Formats: sequence, C-alpha cells, structure tokens
Amino acid sequence: MSSTLPAHEATLNRLEAAGSRRGMSMPPAAGPDRLNPVADRLFGWAAKAAALVTLGLLFGILLALLFGAWPAIEKFGLGFLTNSVWDPVKNEYGGLVMIYGTLATSLIALVIAVPVSFGIALFLTELSPAWLKRPLGTAIELLAAVPSIVYGMWGLLVFGPILATYVQQPLQALFAGVPYLGALVSGPPVGIGILSAGIILAIMIIPFIASVMRDVFDVTPPMLKESAYALGSTTWEVVSRVVLPYTKAGVIGGIMLGLGRAIGETMAVTFVIGNFNQLDSLSLFQAANSITSALANEFAEAASGLHQAALIYLGLVLFFITFVVLSLSKLLLARLRRNEGAKS
Repeated sequence: MSSTLPAHEATLNRLEAAGSRRGMSMPPAAGPDRLNPVADRLFGWAAKAAALVTLGLLFGILLALLFGAWPAIEKFGLGFLTNSVWDPVKNEYGGLVMIYGTLATSLIALVIAVPVSFGIALFLTELSPAWLKRPLGTAIELLAAVPSIVYGMWGLLVFGPILATYVQQPLQALFAGVPYLGALVSGPPVGIGILSAGIILAIMIIPFIASVMRDVFDVTPPMLKESAYALGSTTWEVVSRVVLPYTKAGVIGGIMLGLGRAIGETMAVTFVIGNFNQLDSLSLFQAANSITSALANEFAEAASGLHQAALIYLGLVLFFITFVVLSLSKLLLARLRRNEGAKS
C-alpha cells in the first residue's frame, strides 16, 4: 500500500494551505449539529400548527356567525337574500338592498381601479424615467396609508358636490327621455349614492392593486423582455405577450386583494352611499346601503333578538361573498394553468 495520500486528499490539503496563506479558512464540514433532524421536525410541527390555528379561527368565526344569525335564518331562510324590506319596527328584515349595494359599489370600483392601476404599473416599470420611479411609487403607496374615514369625509364634503354639479346633472340632461340610460342616471343629483361610493372605493383600492402589479411586473426576467424588444415588439406587445402571461397569477392576486378591500370597506362607504334601506330603482345615483355600512350604523343600537340576528345574518352573507370571490379567483388561475398545458 502506497504511503502517499490519495489525490483528492492532497488537493484538499493544497486548498487549505492556499487559503491559510490568503487569510481564508475552509467552511466547516456538515456535522450532526448542523443537520439536526429534531430541529427540522419541530419546525415542521410549528408550521403545521400555524396552518391549523388559522383554519380553526376561520371555522370558529363561521360557527359564531351561524349561531348568532340562527334566529333570522330560522324565520326568513333564503328569502332573506331576495327581500328588500328592512323594517325594525315590524321586525321584518331582508338583505337585498345591502347585498346589491355591496356588489354594485365593488363592481364599479373594480371597473375604474383595474385599468388605472394597470396603467400606473405599466408606466412605473416600462415607461417612467429612472428619477421619477421611486418618488411616484412612494406617493402611490402612501395613498394606502390614508385612513378610510378621511376618504369618506373628503367624498362627502368635496367630491360629492363636484360629482353632482359636473357629472350627475350633465348626464341627466344628456340622457333625459332615453330608454334604460335615462333610468340609469335618474334620481336626485346630490352627490351621494352608489356611483359616488364606487368611485371613492376605486380611489382607495388603486394603491393596493397598482403596488402589487408593479412588483410582479418587476420580477419578469429582463432577458425575456429584451428578447421581445430585439424581435421588434412594441412596448404594448411586450407587456401583453410576455409580462402579463408570466405574472398573471400575481396580477389576479392583486385584483382580488383590491376587491376584498372594496367589499369590506366600512367608514368611507357609510359617508357617501346614502344609507337608504329601500331600492326604488337601479339608478347609479340612487342612495342605497351596503352590508358594512348597515352593520356600522345599526349594530350598536340593535336590540337583542331578531334585529341583531338579522345584522349577523348580513355578516354571514358578507363572509360567503368573500369566500365565493376567492374561490372564483382560484378556479380562474387553475383554468389558466390548464390552458397553458394544453397549448404546450
């Protein structure tokens, strides 16, 4: 047997000697202390416990809502969702007006906020000069820190009169006597109602959607975009054919985040929606109510019994609406992934 060291040991010795001459040291070899299976097992249990606690809280909230709303569920059943009468004096309750107000204002907010947020994210990532990116991005993010009650006060005192004078009155004069469109803009032009609440919600959720879109656009590999530009693509073609397909999951997630913010907003909507528990028409200028504003206005003064149970029933409906929205977003993402697999 030769007394010389094997070739790999000799190489290792030479590397250690060279490292010591340069003031460097070799990394310590992995030992039992660095690969501890007990620590890995404890970490796994802790992560699993966090997930189970979250699910437990979710089911606990659902059970509490079901228990509190049960008297109203037992008396009104699913007819609560289609009944527009809300009369605490006669103990007659229906959630149609609140459900319609919540869905209508959230839909208006999305229709306005998504294109604006997409334009902001596109400008910040593709078109903005370097000196403007950081201050403009910071200014947009600061909008998310403005309290909702400030938005509500601004909407009631400043934006409402402007909307009534320069939007509602001209639209009513323009579409007077026109079928359907005239009914859509009917009602007293006082600056409060479904349209006003939807626009305020759009302003509130733009920072959330725009920030998420900007961040996911930034993670697109520069090589993909540069390759598209090298082939002669325009900026819009790069965004629509490269950036959006690569980041669609993040974009949809940002939109769902904004929608959840719009559905759950309380104070700003309470200021500008009108808090009217009757549905006289489907006009955008009609004063209405939402689930959150109804809860904010009535829950503190609601007598224990059917009135309180009806309000908790509204909270349960809001919980269900949020769950349906999130489920639809997951189904949309799954369908997009299946389509990608079919194309490939």
